[in-house]
Amino acid sequence: MAYMSQENKKSLSPKIKEICKKYDVKATLSVNNHSTLQLNIKSGPLDVLDDSTERARCTLDSDGGLYESVNEYYYKEHYTGKTLEFLSEVIPAMTIGNHNNSDIMTDYFDVGWYINVNVGAWDKPYILND
Repeated sequence: MAYMSQENKKSLSPKIKEICKKYDVKATLSVNNHSTLQLNIKSGPLDVLDDSTERARCTLDSDGGLYESVNEYYYKEHYTGKTLEFLSEVIPAMTIGNHNNSDIMTDYFDVGWYINVNVGAWDKPYILND
């Protein structure tokens, strides 16, 4: 059964914060439902919309603000440029010490914890800093 504790989040947090600082990204790290480590990217110089290979996946609000949920399994196919570089560092850092012994053929799911990466939110879109 997936479980993410506050202690585990605290142990992973320094590396994730270091990566965010390296790319000048403002983000928050939280635990959702005691099973998911969640990174919410608020702002930064990453042009997520231009770096997206599937613009249809990006959601823009009425003011042109961006928010979307990153697919942590296929981010290499969905992003390019600096956004891909950032995600290629931060997603592996979020899974340090995790395991995945799942077997979908037998409907058996065994993971240490899940991860979510969100760019902006529906009520607070991502802010692109130039």
